[in-house]
Amino acid sequence: MIPADYNLVLYRGDTGRWQFKFWTDAAKTEPADLTGVTAEAMIRDKVPSSAYATSMALTITLPNIIDMVLTPLQSRDLPAKGVWDLQLTYPSGDVVTLLKGTIAVTQDVTYADVGKRLAAVS
Repeated sequence: MIPADYNLVLYRGDTGRWQFKFWTDAAKTEPADLTGVTAEAMIRDKVPSSAYATSMALTITLPNIIDMVLTPLQSRDLPAKGVWDLQLTYPSGDVVTLLKGTIAVTQDVTYADVGKRLAAVS
């Protein structure tokens, strides 16, 4: 299965919240069963890379909802551009990546650690 594209547009230092509902049919009448599934979502600067990586918090609500959160602390350190995906592991051991995409981060203007950022720039 090829993951669906879902690009994230973020504002540095802000909370990011997304909710995904998964269905087994195109008409969205049959919810996917996420019972026993574990989910993981990660942002990287590029693939393959170990220069930057962060995992997002995920909560599964049965039968078919996944809530994803990126904290302000995490988004403050994001690269300007990157990639992400959402991967599920089923009780059988099967792994399926449902979503993938790029990230684009807009630089913030207002932030609490002004002194640190100014020192880093000079």
